[in-house]
Amino acid sequence: MARYCAALLGVAIGAAGFAVLFRHTIALAFERGYGAPDVLHAFRALPWYACLALPMLGAGLAGSLGAIAAKLKGGHGVGEVMEAVALGRGRISLRLTLLKALGSWLAIISGGSVGREGPLIQFGGGLGGTLGRMFRLRERQIRALIAAGAAAGFAAAYNTPIAAVLFVVEVVTGVIALDIVLPVIIAVPIATALTRLAIGGGPIYGQRTFSMSSNAELALYAGLGLLSGVAGPLFMVLLKGGEALFTALTPHRPTRAALGGALVGLIAILLPQVTGNGYEAINLILGQQLGIGLVVLIFFAKAIATTASVSSGSPGGVFTPSLLLGAALGGAVGHLVSRFGGPSSTGAVAAYALVGMAAMIAATTHAPLMATVLVFELSGDYAIVLPLLTACAIATVLSRRVHRQSIYTEELRRRGSQWEVKVVAAESDMNRAP
Repeated sequence: MARYCAALLGVAIGAAGFAVLFRHTIALAFERGYGAPDVLHAFRALPWYACLALPMLGAGLAGSLGAIAAKLKGGHGVGEVMEAVALGRGRISLRLTLLKALGSWLAIISGGSVGREGPLIQFGGGLGGTLGRMFRLRERQIRALIAAGAAAGFAAAYNTPIAAVLFVVEVVTGVIALDIVLPVIIAVPIATALTRLAIGGGPIYGQRTFSMSSNAELALYAGLGLLSGVAGPLFMVLLKGGEALFTALTPHRPTRAALGGALVGLIAILLPQVTGNGYEAINLILGQQLGIGLVVLIFFAKAIATTASVSSGSPGGVFTPSLLLGAALGGAVGHLVSRFGGPSSTGAVAAYALVGMAAMIAATTHAPLMATVLVFELSGDYAIVLPLLTACAIATVLSRRVHRQSIYTEELRRRGSQWEVKVVAAESDMNRAP
């Protein structure tokens, strides 16, 4: 037990430390390299040829690292975390995770449309597996450490500890197993506290105040859930189609990634809001600083840019870019409500954008509770919970009807993993007393 506790503490501290280092060096790269506080300000100031060349160069380098990693034995990613935790299959290579993390870092600082959460989740899971084997723990304990590391990375990325626990429950394992959940609950507060100590606390998108004019407005949020339930699967289809297209263009992964980066750069010349993970653009939408035309344009442009980055081979996450898609979709609905809803609809853009963020995540991950709690923790306002639950439930149900697989289980299905069958069998194994 002492070895297990020591390993668990090491996972929490290590995942938080890596997240702080990853985020700090990205901020430092923009400050020193671009003389700008973030990617949006940097690309707004760059000449058009630099907007085109930088994403192309960064994606090419990231794709080269991805090609090297693909030739080495071992896998990683959220799909591998899911298999390692719930199914006990495979090992997450910490070396490959670091290699891919470097690729993600290069893609992010060069304006690629990818999220930073992927490397943080993957590193946490890889660290859990590595420490579990180093301390010679039992297989079930190693699986718990991988889950705890993934959750610690998620919490460090978004400053949302409860949503991080639900991420493991709804996405990584698909079942509630105390052997897995209890270590997660221990690791997440430690990682969150350390991250807040180094970076700061509070909701990462700022404190938001939410209110509904009447309970009848829930019908509008239900409508937003329906829109998200269709938009989420379409985005997943777009990612899959983009992968097939780039693979058909060239079998050389670095070249594919560079082509994807060039497409992002072309879009960024006119619409720099598509660069990066979408954090800056989300804040603009929540601050009601963008008109409806620009918000709608960002929705379509971000979907294309993210597809160009991810499907061409640049390593990185799609979770935060999906949040921007939801914010843009909800923001557009909020603009319409503000225009036709009268004086009581003041602040509708921000409110609907927040709910749209959760609904889009629910539609792509099929994890409505995690999505609800995530945006609740991001907003810091309990009054938003009822619209969140309404929209997320509807988005999840409709998304599962349209596209059975989530954005993560689709990856497992393509590799031939019978996730839905095996996860049921894994539930009894994980809940069995040691």
